[in-house]
Amino acid sequence: MKNLVFIGFALLICFQTYAQSFVDNALLFSRTTPGGSARIQAIGGAQVSLGGDYSSAFSNPAGLGMYNRSEFTFTPGYSLSNIQSTYAGISASDNKTKLNIPGISYVYHHETGKQSGFLGGSLGISLTRVNDFNQTYNYSGMNSESSIVDYFLDDAYNYDPGEMLRGGQDFYNLTALAYNNYLFEDYYDNNNNLFYGSVLSPLPADPPNGIPAEVRTVRQAETVESTGAQNQWSISYGANFSDKFFIGAGVGIATLRYKLKLQYSESDFSYSEDPNYNPIDYFQTEENLEIRGSGVNFTLGMIYRPIDFLQVGASVVTPTFYQVTDTYNARLSSQWNAFDYYGDQSTILNFVEEEFDTPLISEYNFTTPLKFSTGATLISKIGFISADVEMVNYGKTKYSSNTGGVSFSGDNDAIKSLYESVINYRVGAEYRYGIWRLRGGYRFMADPYRSSEIDRSSQTITGGLGIRKEKFFIDFAVVHTTADDQRIPYRAPGFPIPVAKLENKFTSYMFTIGFPF
Repeated sequence: MKNLVFIGFALLICFQTYAQSFVDNALLFSRTTPGGSARIQAIGGAQVSLGGDYSSAFSNPAGLGMYNRSEFTFTPGYSLSNIQSTYAGISASDNKTKLNIPGISYVYHHETGKQSGFLGGSLGISLTRVNDFNQTYNYSGMNSESSIVDYFLDDAYNYDPGEMLRGGQDFYNLTALAYNNYLFEDYYDNNNNLFYGSVLSPLPADPPNGIPAEVRTVRQAETVESTGAQNQWSISYGANFSDKFFIGAGVGIATLRYKLKLQYSESDFSYSEDPNYNPIDYFQTEENLEIRGSGVNFTLGMIYRPIDFLQVGASVVTPTFYQVTDTYNARLSSQWNAFDYYGDQSTILNFVEEEFDTPLISEYNFTTPLKFSTGATLISKIGFISADVEMVNYGKTKYSSNTGGVSFSGDNDAIKSLYESVINYRVGAEYRYGIWRLRGGYRFMADPYRSSEIDRSSQTITGGLGIRKEKFFIDFAVVHTTADDQRIPYRAPGFPIPVAKLENKFTSYMFTIGFPF
């Protein structure tokens, strides 16, 4: 079987018909959360000025300078995703659970034996999960305004009819699969002008103004399922100067694993002018996208303790430079009702199916935006309060290619115009009583869209308990996040945009078991 490799936007856009686009993925892979141990997660992720936790290797390496012993930790976790969708007045709910390991760490501490100046430091190696893609949802409802067939009719003008057949250069996209399933057909007028029509569409894709449309209703349904995660291995060092000033630096090796499966269907077509017209039972599209990548970034940070009860800190995380490979496959099947397509008994349609004969592969580069964070911590004998502010400009996300002649300028311009700079903040506290620790926190991530019909900010409430002994410690955390989103399965010029509204709730439970030595 032949090998097809498409590199860059110019070719990739042909087959990403109404799956997530480059612009959508730019935000998905850049909007990471502050990872870390159960202790740090329980206080909302506020850790830039705190230190003394392996999470500093990821967030602010200066915090490693506050260690006074070496340490090994292991963090197992369990996550639950609940998404409620609403489409055409009908609600549905889906859950997905996942066992995972959001963190592992080893911290090696050394001392110089001096009483002032450089007192020593710690080298930290840690694995941190910064994005969890495991979720599923579905929606369905009746639509009397448009069909995805209307999208196919409009998109078909980008291709040559003959090249949309199997073996043609325009075969590898959903519109071509729809063409080969007879969902629409090409016609030529007396002047040899090309246009498209469909036995499932009452009017052309762009009906003239003033012409009343025949009412067509159709049941639409889609199931969306994604899996995977973004993780980072951090190798960092933090140094201690006179227990007052701490500096650190680290390199991060990031990995990206993402799988997306979309199953969209339309059925129950009915027409106001002829209720008995019933050419097709249903048709269904299935798309599978897998993205794998690896990248590198660098982190610099400092923490200053001007007085015993106050610490202030700041850190900068450079953009993460990813090399990405994605693989895409699609199929479209339709169940017709013994329909005489041409009206001459030459083509009686029953079950028709068409799919790619080989997956499409694309390779490109992806760069996330720089992040700057600052924070302060107030410390007492019975606990502490810590707060962070994070600044990130999602409009700085960029794509590029090493292949000559391939340009992502259109996508990068769209990213700049769609996303903006935001300020995220986190606050948390810990109360100490003997060996016990009680923690709570709050995290707010601002809406990254310049303008939007919905508010895509997210709010997270956290809490947890801990036990601290000389030879070991155990921390437990619960992290609950809520956010709104929407799903648009297609866009057809001249027709209202179909929108499924999503209410997302994500809950994570995790333990961190640590052994100081």
